Amino acid sequence: MSIDRAEVTRIAELARLQIPEDQVERLAAQLSQVLDFATTIQQLDLAGCEPTVFAPADAPLRADEPDGRRLTTEQALAAAPEAEHGFFLVPPIVENVNP
Repeated sequence: MSIDRAEVTRIAELARLQIPEDQVERLAAQLSQVLDFATTIQQLDLAGCEPTVFAPADAPLRADEPDGRRLTTEQALAAAPEAEHGFFLVPPIVENVNP
């Protein structure tokens, strides 16, 4: 499948991306290559291939065994930009939201 300049521009507008004009052709070629690769993958005959064929389905990948190492609060907060009363201080993500 081939993607042209107009399609790259439309996708960029939808994603609110600013793509320099001299990069549009290169990006169109790269996106076309990605779609061609996906088409090739879809054509593979995967009949009989189970998703977990590489790992035993009934066994964990590794045993979770604690090794006794612990990180103290002081160690964890040592490199924090801001901390208060044993907690990290982070800027609010959403402000003035009424539930």
